[in-house]
Amino acid sequence: MTKRIFRSICLVALTVFLASVVLFMGVLYEYFSNVEQTQLKMQTTLAAQGVTNEGIDYFHDLKVKNYRISWIDTEGNVIFDSASDTAEMENHLEREEVREALSSGYGESKRYSATLMERSFYSAQKLDDGTVLRLSISQNSILTLLLGMTQPICIIFVIALILSIVLAIQVSKKIVKPLNEIDLDNPLSNEGYDELSPFLRRIDSQQRQLRGQKAELLQKENELNTIIGSMNEGMILLNQKGKIISINPAARKLLDAGTDCIGSDMLSLCRNLELQEILTKALHGERGENIIRLHGESYQIDADPITSENIVKGAALFFFNVTEKEKAEQIRREFTANVSHELKTPLHSISGYAELLKNDMVKENDKIPFAGKIYDEAGRMIRLVEDIISLSHLDEGADDMQRENIDLYTLAEKAVQSLEPEADTVCVALELSGVPAPLNGIPQLLYSVIYNLCDNAIKYNHENGKVMVNIQNENGMVVLSVEDTGIGIAPEHQERIFERFYRVDKSHSKAVGGTGLGLSIVKHAAKIHNAKVDVKSHVGKGTTVIVTFPK
Repeated sequence: MTKRIFRSICLVALTVFLASVVLFMGVLYEYFSNVEQTQLKMQTTLAAQGVTNEGIDYFHDLKVKNYRISWIDTEGNVIFDSASDTAEMENHLEREEVREALSSGYGESKRYSATLMERSFYSAQKLDDGTVLRLSISQNSILTLLLGMTQPICIIFVIALILSIVLAIQVSKKIVKPLNEIDLDNPLSNEGYDELSPFLRRIDSQQRQLRGQKAELLQKENELNTIIGSMNEGMILLNQKGKIISINPAARKLLDAGTDCIGSDMLSLCRNLELQEILTKALHGERGENIIRLHGESYQIDADPITSENIVKGAALFFFNVTEKEKAEQIRREFTANVSHELKTPLHSISGYAELLKNDMVKENDKIPFAGKIYDEAGRMIRLVEDIISLSHLDEGADDMQRENIDLYTLAEKAVQSLEPEADTVCVALELSGVPAPLNGIPQLLYSVIYNLCDNAIKYNHENGKVMVNIQNENGMVVLSVEDTGIGIAPEHQERIFERFYRVDKSHSKAVGGTGLGLSIVKHAAKIHNAKVDVKSHVGKGTTVIVTFPK
């Protein structure tokens, strides 16, 4: 703006200067022309008086420098001319000033010569004898005068230019200074030009609107960042060129990306071909999804195009960890297959024995053993179905079961007492030790934990072996320990023993009547009570299962 003001002031100053020069020269030129015409008339009058008194003798020894004198008779012939030979001169009767002098006694005229670039003034007066005396003088044209005054005009022009520049700089700074000092953060507090008041009021109004919009946008941005920042699922927003414009912490961790990945190409972070395929679809307006492996886990990736006015502006990627879902699906399939297999075996036995009895193909002495076989297999099926129902109930969270303040040691006493007959049958000593341990929990589930652990310890023990149950209070925790001197568990099986229907020794498990669901029930019941289960075992030396409950 300063430059524009500076140029405008300089242009105006120079324009005024040039206009002044032209006007001044024109006015002066016209003024001096009139003065010169007046003087010429006076000189003509004086010369006419001299010629009237002396006649042609007046011109003898007359020295005239600037004037030209012509004496013209009544016929227009030149009698005398101070500048030219009268014999060669043409008739002057038609000259304007001569005609006026002959008719009115005095005449004058002005003529311009383009060849000589000068203007001539003529003044003619009629004498008493009817002749005409004419005086003329030449005057340079205004253009000639300007050319002659080029040097002083140039000097004046340079001086005027310098003054214009200096004044323009000072004036432009003075004009712009209030504008430069405007406080746009507080428009209404400025003191300056009144003409700027509507503009400043408009700025103040717009700033209030912008501040409100900014606060609203910041709030929404903070809300969005809080939401996507707390998401366990990864989320990435991309522009239409596949560049990252937003990424939440979960996605950065998943892709091992730093905080400086904004603006990077998505495929530079993850070169997975399946990801590239669904990303390409999304950027072309098609929704894509697939499951890929990252860091040893399975992730479902959903890619949705982001459109505006039917134009794809980018894409949104969502990463869902489906490892547990896949495991659960696998466990469900295995569970279904195992349940079918576990139920099919006793059903075949029951069906076979029943068919023999139905067809009276059994001796009378064998009917009671056959009925005992059917009873045992039916009981095994009942236990299996009951365990399946209990496990299903635990999967749902057991929300309908009431929690109570109980003593885990008392529950352990009941479980040990109920299992003593079974332990005596296989010659296994069952011992309980410890101290009272108050705990808030679900009695049925806590009892099932103790019962199943002790039942397994008895079944998978050696003859004349021991099972030691201990209850302790340690550092605000209740610790249940079930130790046996049984067959033990190999290290490669220890992590899987809590899976449904998983058996280390299937033949032995069936021989002792296990359903394969006892430890699964223990695991789920412990999980409901936020308890931790640890297993320590050595093959041939025994197993210790420790369950730690928070009080």
